[in-house]
Amino acid sequence: MARVSNLLGDYLRARRELVRPEDVGLPAAGTRRVPGLRREEVALLAGISSDYYLRLEQGRDRNPSVQVLEALARVLQLDQAGTDYLLSLAAPRPHRRRARRETVPPGTRQLLDVLGLPAFVEGRYFDVLAANALARALSPNLAVGRNRLKDVFLDPGEQALYPDWEHATVRLVAGFRESVGSDTDDPRFVQLVGELSLASDRFRRLWARHDVKTRRGMPTRLHHPQVGELTLHREKLAVGGADGQMLVIYHAKPGTEDAEKLALLSALAAPAASLASVAEAAPRADAERRG
Repeated sequence: MARVSNLLGDYLRARRELVRPEDVGLPAAGTRRVPGLRREEVALLAGISSDYYLRLEQGRDRNPSVQVLEALARVLQLDQAGTDYLLSLAAPRPHRRRARRETVPPGTRQLLDVLGLPAFVEGRYFDVLAANALARALSPNLAVGRNRLKDVFLDPGEQALYPDWEHATVRLVAGFRESVGSDTDDPRFVQLVGELSLASDRFRRLWARHDVKTRRGMPTRLHHPQVGELTLHREKLAVGGADGQMLVIYHAKPGTEDAEKLALLSALAAPAASLASVAEAAPRADAERRG
């Protein structure tokens, strides 16, 4: 018999196991047979009965009140992103919709071409949906059709780009879980998580933690094979009218060595960008002549 999905229970259990007794003011003395907090300890601190909490973890009660969930979030020391995710797991789920192809708005595509900075569009499942030449100069994997999760976890060349690879993978997986939310029966999601879980021990361990983080910008340290080490600010901006898509832009602080290295990288990428522009423009010009 197939296992019935129990997202709420799985999340509560995973986060409970990560909270130490001393983190919430409980004595850690004595033998403890479970990692983290016991179920009865969570229930006591949240002000609910042990039996009710057990039903939540086992999936026998899927409709807790917002007050109960917020109390559990406080005990489990969830931040705002984790709390929002917990609340979403208990919310009524909409009827399943057929997956739609992610299409980048034309205006966003045009912005990539004129921006003058490495930039790409990331889809809900961290697929690269569009990218400019400067992004591809930063990493050849920032190309349409690639998937950021697969590349960061499975491609040694991409891993070498990140001196802080372990930290980067923590953020990446937590952002992926926030992006997907409770829509875990989507075939694309099932295939992607299954493939990564089989191929990467690191991904499998991080996924089991159920970390959730909002997809947002932050400084990113890179070791580029052509210009060496540099730190770029990475911004993630929601694309209007395209649910789940993010415009990712890399930029450097003006007047710094990082800015000089980024300018050098841009210069190295310029010939390739010019050739790509010509290749894209030729079919359009030919069509206009025929028209």
